[in-house]
Formats: sequence, C-alpha cells, structure tokens
Amino acid sequence: MYAVIKTGGKQYRVASGEKIKVEQIAADVGQEIVIDQVLAVGDGSALKVGTPLVSGATVMATVLSHGKHDKVRIFKMRRRKHYQKRQGHRQQFTELQIGAIAG
Repeated sequence: MYAVIKTGGKQYRVASGEKIKVEQIAADVGQEIVIDQVLAVGDGSALKVGTPLVSGATVMATVLSHGKHDKVRIFKMRRRKHYQKRQGHRQQFTELQIGAIAG
C-alpha cells in the first residue's frame, strides 16, 4: 500500500517502512505525527485519488532526526562590470519513518 502526501509545498510517494527527508517540521525527535494531506492512496490495482484530498485518509510517521542538506553554492557575475557575488545555502530537513497508511 502506498500514498501520495503533501508537506512543505512538495509531494512525496510513500510506502510503509520508508524513510524520507521533508522540509523541516516543528516536532521533537521520536514524536509520532499524523499527515492528513493525502492526495492519493493506492493498494495494488486499486487507486483512490482525492479532489484534491482523499477524505479520511491519514499517514502516521515518526520523526527520526533533524539536519541540514549539503550546501548549494550560488555564484552571480556580470562580465566586464567588475561584479561578482558568492552566496551559499543549506536547507533544513526532517527525516521521517513512515508507519501506517489508513484510508
């Protein structure tokens, strides 16, 4: 059984037992959270697609850790204008262990 969930402005296809990294969620490590923005639920050949959400469908997940992704380097330059700008960014994430999918 799998589900398509929406969190942090992105969509993820998840199945029970998977580990995923999503945009940072304000929850403690070890805490169990409920994701109720479920866009689709599939089980073999059967697929339920919501409009836009599947009513009554939830995904249980456990917070494993928080961290930062690798640095993304941004370099801007205008040739012949003596302009160079360097910038870096590290996006924060929350790692989730997907548990039960109900719906």
